[in-house]
Parts: sequence; structure tokens; C-alpha cells
Amino acid sequence: MAKRRDSHSWNIVISLIIAFIVDRYLKTSSFLNNPKLHWRWKNVFISFTHAAIVSVCCLTSFYLTPKLTADMISTHTPLSHGTVALSAGYFLHDIVDMVVYDWSRKSLELLIHHVVILIAFSFPVLTYKSVGYMLVALLVEVNSIFLHFRQLLRIHKVDKKSSLYRLTSLLNLGTFIIFRIAALCWMTRWIVINKTQVPFFFYVLANIGLTTTTVMNIVLFYRCLKSDFICHANTSTTNVKLE
Repeated sequence: MAKRRDSHSWNIVISLIIAFIVDRYLKTSSFLNNPKLHWRWKNVFISFTHAAIVSVCCLTSFYLTPKLTADMISTHTPLSHGTVALSAGYFLHDIVDMVVYDWSRKSLELLIHHVVILIAFSFPVLTYKSVGYMLVALLVEVNSIFLHFRQLLRIHKVDKKSSLYRLTSLLNLGTFIIFRIAALCWMTRWIVINKTQVPFFFYVLANIGLTTTTVMNIVLFYRCLKSDFICHANTSTTNVKLE
């Protein structure tokens, strides 16, 4: 058992190394003359790739192992556990990346969120407990696919009136409601009902993570709604171009 735990825990290290390798060699000629924007593009692209991979792994895990939805504390598979470990490695990379290249008061709230999430994810990786619950948390990555793709479109200055951008915006808000807001509500309900079934340490971490994530998601949803729909509607009416 100890050997198996150690081998799976290496997924964190492996995903971290892969992320740094991709970050090191991923380049686009569009922003080579703008280091800050080039870093931003790489950071978002890696996040987009992580979201796509993890979304497929999460949905596949629930499909192949329905018991994960019935027993979220004890049930786990190599795929489900590996998915959580992969995400832990990604968050660790993103923390280091932001500290080195984007350290500012503006990024502080995201750093705090990442640290809390990383600690919370480390628990199921090391103990093999509550893997199913953390997979539900990772369903937010389904929305992150469209959220990060939207960011890439904005970086490349794609017209907000284009069909691609408008479709992405609609899918972003739709999946935001389902995979972020609804999922967070369900997770909050589950952790309250099953308070006595999980370790107190994990219960506290889960509540801190849910609280910070909920606040950040409310702000993020408003910003997306305002930028893509409210301001867009005002722009169409007044013929004033807004960034």
C-alpha cells in the first residue's frame, strides 16, 4: 500500500515538471516583443490545457466508476486519484509562476486561493480519502475551458462581436452557472451533511476553500457578465468603443 501511495503521489511532481517544461519552451511569435503579454499568453494557455485534460479525466472517472458519486470518501481509482494529483501539480506550478513573474497586490487574492486549494488537494493525494469530493470540485474545469479560451481570444484582440467570441461568452456563462455556482452549492451542502464523516482538518480546509472560491466566483461572474453583455449592450446603443 505504501509503495502504491508513493508512486501515485509522484503524479504531483510529474505534472509540475511537465508544466515547467511546457512553460519554458512554449512560445508564440505574436508576443515575443512584449514579455509581459507573452508570459500572460503562456500562463493562460497552460491553464486552458490543464482545464481540458482534467475535465475529460473527471467526466471519464465518474462515467467508468459510478460508485465515486455514491461514496465520495473512500472510493477512488488510479484515474481519479491521478487527476487530483495532476491538478495539485498544476496549482503548485501556477503559484510559483505568479510569484516569479506576476507578483503584485492584484494577484494576491488568486495566490491565496491557489494556496488553499493546493493544501486541500494534497489531503486526498496523500491519504486517498475524499477523492470523489475533490473530483466534483474539479468539475469547475469544464467551465475553465471556455473561461480561458475567452481570455486567449481577448489577448489576441478578437472582435467581441464576432461569432466565435459571442459563442464562447455564452458557453462560458452557461457552464459557469452549472459547473461553478451549482457545483459549489452542492459541495457546501455535502460537506455540511457529512461533517462527521470527514477529518476535522479536511472539513476546515473545505470550508475555507469553498468560502474563498464562492466569493471569487461571484466577482468573476459579474466581471464576465459586465464585460461581454452589459458593456457590449451599452456599446451597441451608444456606438462607443469599450475595451
